[in-house]
Amino acid sequence: MWKSAESRLPRPASTSCHRRTRGGLYDKLATLRVDRTAKPSKESDMSVYRVTEIIGTSGTSWEDAAAEAIRTAAGTLRDLRVAEVVKQDIHLDEGGGITYRTKLQLSFKYEPEH
Repeated sequence: MWKSAESRLPRPASTSCHRRTRGGLYDKLATLRVDRTAKPSKESDMSVYRVTEIIGTSGTSWEDAAAEAIRTAAGTLRDLRVAEVVKQDIHLDEGGGITYRTKLQLSFKYEPEH
């Protein structure tokens, strides 16, 4: 008797690692305690980065729109690290004018309040 190709495939031993069960990763994360009084050391090689989305506009190009967005954000955000282009589009107004828009995700080093 023929068996289907799917029935001949090995079955995974267990799928419980994907479930949120008692004792699993979900419970470990829920019980994580953070010492809010501890100060980060200067020697620490670990960092935390925050990511925010911004949109730049330009009448000439997507590149100019991205550059303008980064220049403007750099005025208030310190320690910018990465800018990733997420989306590019064009806004057309009723008079035929074109506005290039570039959406970026910016990452910068997170500094907690002192």
